[in-house]
Amino acid sequence: MTTGHEIAMGLRAAYWVMHRQTQASLAPCGVTADQFVLLALLAEQDGITQQELVRRASSDANTIRAMLVLLEGRGLVTRERHPTDGRARNVTLTPKGRQVYEKLWAQSEPLRERMLTAFRPEEVETLVEFLGRLSETLSRATRRRGRSQALAPTAGDV
Repeated sequence: MTTGHEIAMGLRAAYWVMHRQTQASLAPCGVTADQFVLLALLAEQDGITQQELVRRASSDANTIRAMLVLLEGRGLVTRERHPTDGRARNVTLTPKGRQVYEKLWAQSEPLRERMLTAFRPEEVETLVEFLGRLSETLSRATRRRGRSQALAPTAGDV
């Protein structure tokens, strides 16, 4: 019988292999895998708050802020005050950021294709469903314990 420990170790191993290969694929473009995640999230829905990026990236606010400062310095994103919440910042891809994202998306396509070869099409849908369920279950348990935020990777983990 498979244990929770075996699931955790399998997920960790798969994540780190994917992360390292993504890093290697994107390194020539000067963007990290984690920065690419932010660009991809903004390409999906532009003009969202930093806090929403934190939630969607499953990261922490300090890590996201540091990456956004770097991306903003490179002219890939802009951060502007939220129109109704002076404490919040909206993040938007610049035209240059969208162009870089599209290049990175194409650059990383072979890795995504290799991941798909491990599964039959129906298994891909099931895997995505299972990962979402696992994430929601763990997040819900964390919220029930009264913690202020989920146990997200820190700068050293991502």
